[in-house]
Amino acid sequence: MIERDATAQLAALRSGEISARELMEATLDRIEAVNPEVNAIVALREREALLDAADAAPEGPLQGLPFAIKDLADTKGITTTYGSPAFKNHVPSADSAMVERIRRAGAVIIGKTNTPEWGLGSHSYNPVYGVTRNPYDTSRSAGGSSGGAAVSLATRMTALADGSDMMGSLRNPAGWSNVFGFRPSYGLVANDGPGDVFFNQLSTNGPMARSMRDLELLLGVQAAFDPSHPHSSGPYTASERVSPLRIGWLGDWGGALPMEDGVLETCQQGLALLEELGHSIEEMKPPFSAEALWESWIALRSWSVAGKMAALYENGKTRDALKPEAIWEIELGLALTNAEIRRASAIRSDWFRMTARMNVDVIALPSAQCFAFPAEWDWPKEIAGATMDTYHRWMEVVVAASLTGLPALSVPTGFGREGLPMGLQLIAHRGWDDPLLALGREYDAAQSWTASPPTL
Repeated sequence: MIERDATAQLAALRSGEISARELMEATLDRIEAVNPEVNAIVALREREALLDAADAAPEGPLQGLPFAIKDLADTKGITTTYGSPAFKNHVPSADSAMVERIRRAGAVIIGKTNTPEWGLGSHSYNPVYGVTRNPYDTSRSAGGSSGGAAVSLATRMTALADGSDMMGSLRNPAGWSNVFGFRPSYGLVANDGPGDVFFNQLSTNGPMARSMRDLELLLGVQAAFDPSHPHSSGPYTASERVSPLRIGWLGDWGGALPMEDGVLETCQQGLALLEELGHSIEEMKPPFSAEALWESWIALRSWSVAGKMAALYENGKTRDALKPEAIWEIELGLALTNAEIRRASAIRSDWFRMTARMNVDVIALPSAQCFAFPAEWDWPKEIAGATMDTYHRWMEVVVAASLTGLPALSVPTGFGREGLPMGLQLIAHRGWDDPLLALGREYDAAQSWTASPPTL
């Protein structure tokens, strides 16, 4: 049963083929067998409590489905650490708005999925729970920051997973685990909580799944309209058909982005499939300066991180618990001048205007610039002979979508060097979530790569 996708599991529950308790038993048995090898599920609740919760799951589109929440989202009654030792015993008294929607839809929350400290960096390790390992080679990274979510899907420990994406955190780990990950247009999945809703639009929650029908199922829950959030643009409604689309292949952005050998070639397998489906693939010249995008990104991201984490930095007790990359990013953000922030925003605005007038429907890029690297590394210091000058420079390929809140779907595109998976980003215009996901649905029906799960 757990080999089936979420849609099939839910159908089996509704037909009476299996009970929610039996599905929970099978899920927990799978976690017991596999999780010690990959360390994707953390803060797992006790078995008997979960079996009782399965019996009592409320009615809804996810009724009775076991679900683990990414350990950046507050989850009532379950330890939520954000990967930080300063919060290793933190148990929220309330759910975040997204978690509340998932719980209200009938999902049974079994625990959390592992993430890097504060979600910083695309490698899911932290001092609280340790490192999450790639299911296709456990000596390798699972990516991040939704690394635990991607691995839990690939290993059939869960059938659906939530994630969040500031700098590729729904896309890089999806590609490295041979599953689907979707960063929605900013506002489709409304972020909750107090604070600024104008300047900081770099991060969003979104779904991950082993099939496109599952991904859209979860997005339908996550994207419920939130009348308390002025950017909320839900609910999500699916398009039924796909017209032939013009897809611009940017590859390595005209040589500006270092790529490990084999990454581009693996992605071209996915492009060939899209062409077989009737879509036109065009080699694009870089539409914008990659260096300008990076300048804007690193300023606005660091400014955002500093705004969120300055209080932790200024408190001597919690500052000592922050990893060096977090301290570096906070200090960079705090040191920015008004002129630097204004320039970064102007570059972002120029890029946003450029995306609106592009003569292609979708931009295609790799979901990462390298295959999964050794799990003991903090981050890759070099790609294709080029030095990575920051802890996140190796993920520069995802910035084009993140900077302006464009929808970006990572689809599996096969296996490259040493049998490691890679993903292809399909990036559409702002608000084009439904036609982009319809394209993904068509692609999923034609691809066969997800039929090769890890052998754990």
